[in-house]
Amino acid sequence: MRWQLAIQGVVQGVGFRPFVHNLACRLRLGGWVRNTSTGVEVDLQGASEGLEAFLVELRDRPPPLARILDVQVSEAAGTGDGRIGVEIRESRTEVGRTLVSPDVATCDACLREMQDPADRRFGYAFTNCTHCGPRWTIVLDVPYDRSRTTMAGFPLCPACGREYGNPADRRFHAQPVACPACGPVLWYSEGGDAQGPGDRCPTGAEAVTAAARRMDRGGVLALKGLGGFHLSCRADQPGAVRQLRQVKRRPYKPLAVMVRRVETARAFCEVTPTEARLLGAPEAPIVLLRKRLCPEYPLATEIAPGNACVGVMLPYTPLHHLLLTEADGPLVMTSGNPIGEPLCIDNAEAIQRLGAFTDAYLFHNRPIARRCDDSVMLVAGLPDASVTQPVRRSRGLAPLPVFLPEGVGVTVALAAAGADLKNVSAVAQDRQVFLTQHIGDLEHPAAREEQVEAILDLERMFRVHPEAVACDLHPGYASSRYARQRAQDEGLALVEVQHHHAHIAGCLAENDRTGPAIGLSFDGTGYGTDGRIWGGEVLLANLADFERVCHLEYLPLPGGDAAVRRPYRIAMAYVHCLLPNLDVRRFFPDVPEREFGMIETMVAQGLNSPLTSSIGRLFDAVSALLGLCREATHEAQAAMALEDAALRSRADGPCYDLPLDGDVIRVQSLFEGIVVDVQNGVPAPDIARRFHQSVAALCRAAARAAQAREAKSGRAVNQVALSGGVWQNRLLLEMTARVLRDEGFDVLVHHAVPANDGGLAYGQAAVAAGRMAASVGFFE
Repeated sequence: MRWQLAIQGVVQGVGFRPFVHNLACRLRLGGWVRNTSTGVEVDLQGASEGLEAFLVELRDRPPPLARILDVQVSEAAGTGDGRIGVEIRESRTEVGRTLVSPDVATCDACLREMQDPADRRFGYAFTNCTHCGPRWTIVLDVPYDRSRTTMAGFPLCPACGREYGNPADRRFHAQPVACPACGPVLWYSEGGDAQGPGDRCPTGAEAVTAAARRMDRGGVLALKGLGGFHLSCRADQPGAVRQLRQVKRRPYKPLAVMVRRVETARAFCEVTPTEARLLGAPEAPIVLLRKRLCPEYPLATEIAPGNACVGVMLPYTPLHHLLLTEADGPLVMTSGNPIGEPLCIDNAEAIQRLGAFTDAYLFHNRPIARRCDDSVMLVAGLPDASVTQPVRRSRGLAPLPVFLPEGVGVTVALAAAGADLKNVSAVAQDRQVFLTQHIGDLEHPAAREEQVEAILDLERMFRVHPEAVACDLHPGYASSRYARQRAQDEGLALVEVQHHHAHIAGCLAENDRTGPAIGLSFDGTGYGTDGRIWGGEVLLANLADFERVCHLEYLPLPGGDAAVRRPYRIAMAYVHCLLPNLDVRRFFPDVPEREFGMIETMVAQGLNSPLTSSIGRLFDAVSALLGLCREATHEAQAAMALEDAALRSRADGPCYDLPLDGDVIRVQSLFEGIVVDVQNGVPAPDIARRFHQSVAALCRAAARAAQAREAKSGRAVNQVALSGGVWQNRLLLEMTARVLRDEGFDVLVHHAVPANDGGLAYGQAAVAAGRMAASVGFFE
């Protein structure tokens, strides 16, 4: 018999053709295999039982990094020439779409070779095979062949050529394959040697040694990695960490730490079995681990001040492994970019943009096709299972698609612009939503250019030609201006999506649900349909439509966005409105009298004081009132300090009152209770814990009320979706999930895209798909 198979999914750059060749030989089949622009095409001949066995093993036991989405089998005419063995043919290019593998952490086999003095790749910083190494950061186009990657400029030496052409070798058709004789070069420089190593620049293993010694002496290193530059220093040297913070103008935002092995992390963090597996996974993300309370903390306290967690990752490239072995200590690995700008990926660019930050450089000459920052994950202990959630979805995960629910898809191709904070954009076709790597905040013009380039990159790579573009409802977002302008210029349909609806729709869709569901959409800022700033919303939502059931009461935000950087101003404004007879000055003795008067005037007269229903701002106000964070230098700093304090308490006192008054959640009683506790000398951690319990209790009450409201109309709603940046607070998430599950609710949380604005583009695509699929909404 003769079969032809068309296979779609992540089937290029993962050793798929060698797998087909070896499996066919074992089953005594013959034929050929080749990459195409839509996946992999296989033509097989042999006994029917061999073909059936091939199909079973293909579906059940594919290569470790492969992800098969679809296999189409058709019987072909003729039976071939009867030869056993599969020829790997030249790739075919046509119109179509195939998936591209993300970058994958170094495998154990490559590590053993790097550590073996007798191996020709001993100490080589660019060792890889079909099971590991760069993919998304080097591919230029599909089909995925070496000529379409940034490795095209490195011709294979005879030894690598033999491996590449040997079906029995694990480097058979491994496109990034290289060795010291033919591959990229590594060098250390304390000057401007961007194009290649100068006469005095150490190279190879000597470069790694020089870099490690420089950091041992307290220096800061700019390290060219997989998807861009890192800034690195010793994580156990307070002086070096302070220097890095000072030059990067990042006084408090947590810094990620890289350690050699999981056991090293256990010295300063609590590591659950799920977290340990996540650290060692092929994606190799930064994992947010709870700090261990120990008298001799091995890291500099400046790593993550006022934060309950430390971001930890293991080495994921050969270069990282070599550097960690040589340094023999934990290293800071933070993004190599000036504040607000995109990641540096080019050597000359790094000298120009990072020169003021670093004492030395560790360069290489393998070009980076696209920026790709590290992914960040957390593990939440929910009542029935531990759930892994992305906080930043990028290297190791991009550009894998996230699917829309079964039976729902975009009927026309779509681009989604996401939000202005933590921007991730997307393109969607059918049920597949392809998300860009993390772009970041769009305040800087270079970041906005990066967003546009990333969207076009996805469209080109996956052969998507948008007929519609989705964006946030906010009139002033840069991402929305891009979408509206593109819709106008190209004659595309425009889909505007309310911010909090996109959050809930995304949570529903990635859980393969379409609603209706009760949505608790809690974050810092989102443009509401009434033109006000939302952020504490209880919605009834499906993918196509939503209804606002209730919300946190509106309170003034003096100075607008400027108040977010000064949480004490939010606290002063809230107390002034809610407890007008209380002298708020006693809580903020360092604030000048003139500023008190200014805040009171702004609030009383409504001057530059937009109203907000944001629970994120409520966290800021309480944090400031407790003296935990009165000025914030990075997003969510005040809320992180509040969670950190709450985790230091085990006091489970009565909840503060957050009553529902019709469709409004009132907060006056909450502030009255907190003020009384502060005046009575209750420790801040105990108040912080009671506050978290109170918000969880509010969620239970609001979900009950929404469910009862729908029951009166004869509709049973039992699903509760939790989305928005506030749900990155793991303590609140775990408390809330527990009380909701105890009430019998089906609780939906994120596991594929971030709960924060990094998941908004996916939510926008889900809403667009829902509107395309529904002739009318649930609420019409």
